Amino acid sequence: MRSAKPGDAEGSITAGSDFLHLDIATAPPGRRADWLADQLRRAIADGRLPVGGRLPATRVLAADLGVSRGVVVEAYQRMVEEGHVAGRGRAGTVVVAAPAATPVRSGPTAAPPPAALFPRAPGSGIFDAVRTAPARIDLTPGVPDLAAFPRGDWLRAERAVLRRLAASDFGYGDPRGAPALRRAVAAWLARSRGIAVDPAEVIVTTGVSQALGLLAQALRPAGVDTVAVEDPGSLGVRQQLNNWRVATPPIAVDDAGLRVDELAASGVPAVLLTPAHQFPTGVVLDGERRRRVAAWARAGGLVIEDDYDAEHRYDRPPVPALRAMLPDHVCYAGSVSKLLAPALRIGWLLVPARHRDAVVEARRNADLGNAVLPQLVLAELMTSGALERQLRLLRRRHVRRRDAMVAAIARHVPGATVHGAAAGLHLTVTFDGAVTDTEVAARALERGVKAQPLSWHCQRPHPPGLVLGYAANTVSDIEEGVEAIAAALAG
Repeated sequence: MRSAKPGDAEGSITAGSDFLHLDIATAPPGRRADWLADQLRRAIADGRLPVGGRLPATRVLAADLGVSRGVVVEAYQRMVEEGHVAGRGRAGTVVVAAPAATPVRSGPTAAPPPAALFPRAPGSGIFDAVRTAPARIDLTPGVPDLAAFPRGDWLRAERAVLRRLAASDFGYGDPRGAPALRRAVAAWLARSRGIAVDPAEVIVTTGVSQALGLLAQALRPAGVDTVAVEDPGSLGVRQQLNNWRVATPPIAVDDAGLRVDELAASGVPAVLLTPAHQFPTGVVLDGERRRRVAAWARAGGLVIEDDYDAEHRYDRPPVPALRAMLPDHVCYAGSVSKLLAPALRIGWLLVPARHRDAVVEARRNADLGNAVLPQLVLAELMTSGALERQLRLLRRRHVRRRDAMVAAIARHVPGATVHGAAAGLHLTVTFDGAVTDTEVAARALERGVKAQPLSWHCQRPHPPGLVLGYAANTVSDIEEGVEAIAAALAG
């Protein structure tokens, strides 16, 4: 039998490569680039291709496999976009980062079976348990594209910061945060969220989660021990507030956002909102509801604004923050967890003057403040324009992945309804049928795909659904993940 040549019709290929023992005959017809990228990804993850290892030239590998060079170029390009490899000129294409590995446990500490990971009433440790569960494809919401972290920009900013630091700068910092970052955050919020704030009013936190804890500690002595939350609304937010002995009664969310009439009738002193991109439904608090929330707040209510996913918008104009119109009635929390990486643990909090001293005192008692060096590096990224460049890059990438997920759902789960596609890092899908969404999530995990049940984020009855993150996944993984969910729905 003759050896195939590049460009031969599919089905006639018999070539292979000594590199990783690649066998092109195992590639699905029409998806050779997907197959090759997946083989490279697996080889990097299991150490066969170590960091610093070099990939064959595209022409050489294409000739070995008997495919067109375009197949190999496309596969390599995907690996570049994911941050696993990089071109090094004459040195060729080199592995620069391994995919994040999910720990695999054995023996007495082995991961629980999928059904046990998706109870209808999840406990306080549920997110940790699901996060460490092995999965081939992770569609967990709230995770940015970690492979796109701007390592080069971060290193350049770090070098710039270290060059100009004085010895005294390595001492204890201000518990409110490094002045340079507070100035940078104030400027960032003015440009991107329409919020005019003095840098002295900015309090740096380890993220929105800590911001909620600080607010709970400051508000309870002031008589605020109940904060209404959106329903559906974030389970994690409820758990954080409940941990600080703050009650979280539900207020319904519809296509226009929070039901302000229900809020007013509830008699609660405070409410937590995600008005720019509601989690998990993705709706935007519309103009009329915003005016009614403002009237409620001016009559004595307090708004806690979690500016969730505000930067990640695609098919709609920007929505101003509530804090911009109600500075004396809104506690505003944001972070870089969804923009850069949760591992940075850097966020910010703005509070009305009457609560600021109590929040700063709680911040001081917590840990004397964040690590200063990462704050200064982030400030450099913000002021140099690197963070805005990163956001533009992410938007383009997210749109492709969002579109891929919407298309995959239309193909494989045509009966499902998609919510919240205009912005954010996730989609919510609802579906009909007798099966519960926790059962679907467990079946999907049995097939190697991790997704989050919508019911976890609902305090009252709601149609079953799943909350699916797309930002951290390749187009091919999104397609495969949605196929597995369709199979899980079918039983």
